[in-house]
Amino acid sequence: MNEELVSTVAKSAEKKHTSNNPYSAPLKLSGITTTDEFRYKTGIGELDNVLGGGIVKGSLVLIGGDPGIGKSTILLQVCQNLGKSINILYVSGEESRRQLKLRADRLGVDSDILIMTETDVEIICEQIKTYSPELVIIDSIQTMNLTQLSSSPGSVTQVRECTNYIMRVAKALEIPVIIVGHVNKDGAIAGPKVLEHIVDAVLYFEGDKQLTYRILRAVKNRFGSTNEIGVFEMTYKGLNEVINPSLMLLTGRPMGVSGTCVACTMEGSRPILAEIQALAVNSGYGTPRRMSTGFDYNRMNMLLAVLEKKGGYNFGGADSYINVVGGFKLDERAVDLCAALALVSSLKDIPIPDDVIAFGEIGLAGEIRSVSQAEKRINEAARLGFKKCILPYYNLKNLSAEVNSSIQLIGVRSVYQAVKAIST
Repeated sequence: MNEELVSTVAKSAEKKHTSNNPYSAPLKLSGITTTDEFRYKTGIGELDNVLGGGIVKGSLVLIGGDPGIGKSTILLQVCQNLGKSINILYVSGEESRRQLKLRADRLGVDSDILIMTETDVEIICEQIKTYSPELVIIDSIQTMNLTQLSSSPGSVTQVRECTNYIMRVAKALEIPVIIVGHVNKDGAIAGPKVLEHIVDAVLYFEGDKQLTYRILRAVKNRFGSTNEIGVFEMTYKGLNEVINPSLMLLTGRPMGVSGTCVACTMEGSRPILAEIQALAVNSGYGTPRRMSTGFDYNRMNMLLAVLEKKGGYNFGGADSYINVVGGFKLDERAVDLCAALALVSSLKDIPIPDDVIAFGEIGLAGEIRSVSQAEKRINEAARLGFKKCILPYYNLKNLSAEVNSSIQLIGVRSVYQAVKAIST
C-alpha cells in the first residue's frame, strides 16, 4: 500500500494544447509515413541486436538490473561510440561531474558529451528543449523528482509522473531517451511495474556480480523482438561483447566424468550451447534434498518423478543437484532431456561421451516431445565439433535438407531409449 498525496499543479506548469501544435493535431493513418524511420547504431552489436537494430528516434528505453551489474558502464560506452557524431546529454542524479569524469577516463571515453547533474525533471526538460540533444540518458529515474508532488524521490508517484513528463518531451521533440531503473529486493524494477507500461522498451541485465559474464535481455520492445539476448564480459575497461556465447559457456568443461551433458537452447534466433551438471548422492536424511541453479526447481522435481516412475531409476533416496555452468539460466523446456540424462549419468556413474549433445521436452508419460528450430540447434552443435545428437524422433522425421551431415542423429521416443543411446 502506498499513500499518494494529490497536489494542485501550478498554472504556470500547465501546458495548453493548441491546434498549432503538430504533435497534438490528429492525423489520418494513411497520411502517416514511416519511410523516414531512423535508428542510431550504438556501436555495440549485442546491444543493437537486443534493441532490434538500434535506438529509434523518440523512443523511451528503460535499462534495469542489480546495482553494479553494468548499466551505467554500457551507457558510457554508448556515449563514446555515438558522441563523436551526435550530441548527447548525460543526466546524473547520483554522481557528481568529477565522479563521472573519473569513470569516463577509466573506460576510455573521450567524446565531448554534455554532462548535467540535476534531479528536477522540469529543469532537465527545459535544458533538453534548449540544447536539443539527439540522445538523452537519465541515470537514474529513482533520483528524479517533480516539485509539484510532495512525495519523496523514488516513490511510485514520483517515478511514474517523472517518466510521463520525460516521455511527453521525448515524443514531441523525437529525442530518444534511455532511462536507468534500479531493482527492488524481488528483482523487479522499483516502482513496481509502473515504468514498464510507459516506456517503449525494457532491457534487463542478468548475471551474478561475482562472475564476469552479463546477459542483456529484452522484456518488452515495441520496435523489435523480445526473444533476443546480448552477452557481455565485464572487464576493467568496461563491457566487451561475447560474439560466441556457446564457446564461452563450454570453456573448461570436464572430460570423461559422469553427471555432465551439453544442451542447446534457443534465445530468439540464436542457438546457444550450455553445459548442465547434475549430482545424485545417497541422502543422509529421511527426506532427500533438491537444489537447482540456473534451472527451474519445479521442473527438476518433475523430471525426477518421471525418471523414477517411467525409467525405474531410484532417486527417492538420493540428494539431487542441478547446475547450469556460467551463470546462465535455462527456461526452455527443450533442455529437459539434457538435464534428465545428466541426472541418470550421475546416479549410475556412467559418463556421457564428450561429443554428445541432447535436446527435447519430456512429458509426464516419459515421452520425448518435439521442439522448435531443431535444424539450427543441430547445425550449431556440428559447428562446435559435436559428433552425436540425441533428439526427439518426430524432429528427426521432419528435418529439412539444411542439416549438417557431419553429425550423427539419433531419434528417441522415450527416456529409456535416450539413456540407452548414451550407453552404447
